[in-house]
Amino acid sequence: MNSLSSSQRPAAQPVSRSSTGRSIAYIAVFAALVAVLGLPGNIPLPGLVPITAQTLGVMLAGAILGPWRGAASMALFLILVAIGLPLLSGGRGGLGAFVGPSAGYLVSWILGAAVIGWVMRSGDGRPTWTKCIVGCLLGGILAIYAIGIPVQSFVTGMSMGQAALSSLAFIPGDLIKLVIACLVTMSLWKAYPRAFQR
Repeated sequence: MNSLSSSQRPAAQPVSRSSTGRSIAYIAVFAALVAVLGLPGNIPLPGLVPITAQTLGVMLAGAILGPWRGAASMALFLILVAIGLPLLSGGRGGLGAFVGPSAGYLVSWILGAAVIGWVMRSGDGRPTWTKCIVGCLLGGILAIYAIGIPVQSFVTGMSMGQAALSSLAFIPGDLIKLVIACLVTMSLWKAYPRAFQR
């Protein structure tokens, strides 16, 4: 008989409970971080999507947690908003947030975090300044605008060109958030690389 005895069989690699628990904790922490970044409120722009610091949390989640954990943290945050918790800047919450001009920007946070995480974990998986900058540009700005602008256009009745022009007001702030996200990410990589484990 060719079957190996139990002592001879190679041990299966079990899923580490501590690793799973750590991932869940990270997901919850970054969902909470996005909520905290909404506490200062927003800068309202008449007829436009308000400026908020919460997209900094999206960049950090993707850059530090990687694609699936980063996206999961944003999904958790949006689920909490949908059930009515006032976690968005200005104390907003509920399903109404997903039918207004900013709806596309909110939903795009999941994609944005995933794209950033994918770029950061590409190659050998080690975070670098280049990966962080490119990831935050592609995921934290372009991916969010790619969904947010068409939805804003549809909801407000603006043309796509008008909605795109109105988004120019966000560019300086987004670039500042990109720099902050990369500074925090690369500092954390040096101090606590364990947080970046896949």
